[in-house]
Amino acid sequence: MGIRKVVRKYKIGEQPNDFSYWQSRSYEERLEALEQIRKEYNSWRYHAEQGFQRIHRIVERT
Repeated sequence: MGIRKVVRKYKIGEQPNDFSYWQSRSYEERLEALEQIRKEYNSWRYHAEQGFQRIHRIVERT
């Protein structure tokens, strides 16, 4: 599943509001869009992909 690119033309003053559009989307679609925005922002702001940090722990076994 991915985000579909859709373009629609509206006359000024007749465009629907964003809140009603996002309310009509499933929570999976809203989270997917939010994650995409987060990735784009981090790439723009920090010039890098954000990911999980590697954590190593040494455990002494006896």
